[in-house]
Amino acid sequence: LERATLSGSADKLTQTFNVMQFNFVLAIVITYLLMAALFESFLYPFVIMFSVPLAALGGFLGLAVFNAFVTYQALDVLTMLGFIVLVGITVNNAILLVHQSLNHMREEGMKAQEAIRESVRNRIRPIFMTVTTTVFAMMPLVLFPGAGSELYRGLGSVVVGGLIVSTVFTLFLVPALLSLALDFRAAIGRWLRPV
Repeated sequence: LERATLSGSADKLTQTFNVMQFNFVLAIVITYLLMAALFESFLYPFVIMFSVPLAALGGFLGLAVFNAFVTYQALDVLTMLGFIVLVGITVNNAILLVHQSLNHMREEGMKAQEAIRESVRNRIRPIFMTVTTTVFAMMPLVLFPGAGSELYRGLGSVVVGGLIVSTVFTLFLVPALLSLALDFRAAIGRWLRPV
């Protein structure tokens, strides 16, 4: 029985892909634990981390759009690195919404739903300003040819696609999830409170 094994560049690419998967999971875990320490809660970072799968979906969509309309870009090592970068970038918008909601509830005594609505109203402009500047700053990396540009086009298209998709969904999903999480915490608190 004969067997074929991969070696050389193909074997190294497989090893690198396995390492990048581990690094992606590690980035998610570190981000979650850091936010849990800063918020002093395991609940709020859990809500914030729901924006990460949406960012990954957006990264794949950005790469697909780039492949369809510009030129073919393989899912190489630097493109996979874009997904790791995306974890740190996309949670920022959700952090703004959750932090502002908690501030409204603690400092101004607002009810949960009112605080969430007010935080979205207050933070939507800074979120759009940040995303717009980041996307337009990454566009030359994605669209303009030049020496070495083929190395970073995949990373840029993943970051741009992930940012756009995650921002749109974050403005709808994170407030809804935060409202559900606060309702759940209040229900657990009532259930555990002695009568």
